[in-house]
Amino acid sequence: FSNLQNLNTEIPKKNKVKKKSQDKEAKKEFSIKDIPAPHVIKSKLDQYVIGQEQAKKVIAVAVYNHYKRAFCQTSGQEGAEDDVQIEKSNILMIGPTGSGKTYLVKTLANLLNVPLAIADATSLTEAGYIGDDIESVVSKLLTASGNDVEKAEHGIIFIDEIDKIARKKETNTRDVSGESVQQELLKLLEGSTVEVPVGAGQKNALTPTTTVNTENILFICGGAFPDLETIIRERLQKKSSMGFGAVLKDDAEQERQILSKVTTEDLRKFGMIPEFLGRLPVTVTLEKLNEELLMRILREPRNAILRQYEKLLSMDEVKLEFEEDALRWIAEEALRRDTGARALRAILEEFMLDIMYEIPKDPGIGTVVVTRSYLEKKGGPLIQMRG
Repeated sequence: FSNLQNLNTEIPKKNKVKKKSQDKEAKKEFSIKDIPAPHVIKSKLDQYVIGQEQAKKVIAVAVYNHYKRAFCQTSGQEGAEDDVQIEKSNILMIGPTGSGKTYLVKTLANLLNVPLAIADATSLTEAGYIGDDIESVVSKLLTASGNDVEKAEHGIIFIDEIDKIARKKETNTRDVSGESVQQELLKLLEGSTVEVPVGAGQKNALTPTTTVNTENILFICGGAFPDLETIIRERLQKKSSMGFGAVLKDDAEQERQILSKVTTEDLRKFGMIPEFLGRLPVTVTLEKLNEELLMRILREPRNAILRQYEKLLSMDEVKLEFEEDALRWIAEEALRRDTGARALRAILEEFMLDIMYEIPKDPGIGTVVVTRSYLEKKGGPLIQMRG
């Protein structure tokens, strides 16, 4: 028989994670001069993300203000003179697939010291159903900040694929991953104290929990919003009129960057509830990539796709080059596929397969030049031997 006196220690209790004590480590003095200015944040993003100037500017300012809000609270300056409380401005990012929404935030996560978590809205369900609870979004941020509650309460959460929780139209079944998820997200976006499981996505009796206040967590929501362009065009065409200086129907149909004309009315028609949109006051749209931007994406970023292939072949001591016409053909083909910058890698993987397979066979090859005729399947790449 086990000792009954020790029985209490064997029963798992609902543990609470304690906030890290400030006495253990003397924190470095954080001054307002250490906060990176918006132009500094944007210049860092410029090294990795091509185009999308407005989106980068909006995110840079939002993050800068987020740092200042965190500084005011940690330094105890807030409310010292005029009792002005700085509130956060959550952001809604709208852009076609492959325009760089997720990549922009992932790059931001690598550049900044502030804890940042990237969550996915597709797996979120209403409480009580199989799937991720709303609290799992905050749980990811807590993990990213090393289970430090104070650090997590000044972090940034990016919720991707936010358009997938739009209200489902013409359905007789219970919508457990649509409008109900939007309603549950309201308390997180506005700011509330939630009980979060530590180190796990699901709550249960054995998982330790902690309370996190989301009032100072910056939320960035992003989504492709397919068919939103059609809703905007319908609205613009209703306003079309006759006579001199009138807005013509053709203008709405031929508008390339039509997403920039989006309003909350269009998003409500798409299936987002007005209370949800009210908690995302800043709306930024990302432009659709054109041929010139796609060519720049191939070459210019620090992690450009061409540089990745050049590095791979340099390990075999082979130099890889691309003709200008070949790059233009790749950009044209990517536009036809209509999946944004993602199409560039798909095209290059397809055509580089034979090159990557054949080159290790012959150690005498020194340079490989990819030509337009090779991409059009009318010839082969130019190969120069060593010496």
